[in-house]
Amino acid sequence: MNKSKQLFTLIKSEGELEVSIKEVDVPEPKPHEVIVRMEASPINPSDMWPMFGPASLDKATFDASKNALVAPVHKSMLMRIKSRLDQTLPIGNEGAGTVVGAGDSPEAQALMGKTVSILTGAAYTEYACVPAQACLPHMESTTAQQAASSFVNPLTALGMVETMRMEGHKALVHTAAASNLGQMLNKICLEEGVDLVNIVRSQQQVDILKDLGAKIVLDSTSENFKAELYQAIDKTGATLAFDAIGGGELVSDILTMMEASGSKDAKGFNTYGSDSNKQVYIYGGLDFSPTILNRAFGMTWGIGGWLLMRFLGKLDKKRVGALYQKVAAEINTTFASSYTKELTLEEALQPENVALYNAKKTGEKYLIVPNK
Repeated sequence: MNKSKQLFTLIKSEGELEVSIKEVDVPEPKPHEVIVRMEASPINPSDMWPMFGPASLDKATFDASKNALVAPVHKSMLMRIKSRLDQTLPIGNEGAGTVVGAGDSPEAQALMGKTVSILTGAAYTEYACVPAQACLPHMESTTAQQAASSFVNPLTALGMVETMRMEGHKALVHTAAASNLGQMLNKICLEEGVDLVNIVRSQQQVDILKDLGAKIVLDSTSENFKAELYQAIDKTGATLAFDAIGGGELVSDILTMMEASGSKDAKGFNTYGSDSNKQVYIYGGLDFSPTILNRAFGMTWGIGGWLLMRFLGKLDKKRVGALYQKVAAEINTTFASSYTKELTLEEALQPENVALYNAKKTGEKYLIVPNK
C-alpha cells in the first residue's frame, strides 16, 4: 500500500485543461490520521467547476500518452480562474471507504476496519489520508456505496432547514427541486412538518416528488406558473428560498410573489413594500447567464450566496455532530442515493462519460469506484 492512483486537475496559463491520473505515495498516518481505502465517490454538481473550470468540454479529447482528458480553455476566461492557473490540484469533494490504516491515537485506532465517509476535496483516489475527526463512521450494515453521498447533499438539505429556523422563517421555496438533494429536503420537511414549495421544470419531475409525498410541486414551464407560485407562497407564508439555478428571472419571480403575498392587505401608501424580510440564497449554478432582477418586491429583501462549509462553521461542534449522527442513522432512508452508472478513475476521464455526468440531469448521478 505504498502507491495510490489519483485524479488531478490542471489549467495551464496558455489555455488548456488537463485532468489526469497520477500515481502518488500513500503517506504513513500521523497519530491523529487514518488511511481510507476509497470505494465510492459521487460526482456532484459542485465537483464540476473544480474539475473542469470554464473549459470547452465539447472539444475534449483523451490523450493516452498523458493518461489525461484535455480540453481548450478560452483565453478570455483565464482571469476568472487566475488563482488556480498552472497548479496541479486534487479533486473530489466526498466519498466513502474502509479504514485500512491508522495512527496510534485512540480516536484513529477506533476507526480501524470501519466504513467511513470523508469530505476532503481529494476523494477521487484509491487511498486517502485524513484526520480521524474528518470521518463520519457508519453502521456495520452500511456499504461504502450507500455511504458515498453523506456530506454534500444530506448536510445541505439539513442546513437549509437549520438556516430557516436560525433566521426566523417558517417555510421554504426550493428550485431544481427534483434533484437528489431536493428529494432529501422533501423527506426532511415532511418529517418535521415544514411547508416546502418545490419548483421543477417538467411534469416528470413533478411526478417524482409527488410519489415521495411532496405537497406543493410547481412546474415552471406551466402557463399559469406565476399565479400558482403566488398561491403557494401565500398559502405557506414562505419568505426564504434556496435557488440552484442562478441565472434568469426565477429569483426575481420568487421575491415578487413573496412581496405580493406580504402586501396583499396593505392600505394607503405602501412605498417600501411589506416589512417581512424576503431572502433568496443562490447555492448552485445550473444556469450561468445573468441573474435578472425586476424590482417589484419592495425594499425588505436580500439575495446572497450560500455555501455548506461556511454554514457549518457557524454551528457549534455539538450541533454539527448531531447532524452527522442523523445522516449516519438515516443514510438508507431519508438520505439514500441511487446512481445511474459506476465509473473507474480511467472511465471518468473518457469524453463520452464526461458528457453524461457534466449534463447534470435531474435524477441522474454518477459514482467513481476506483477499483471496480
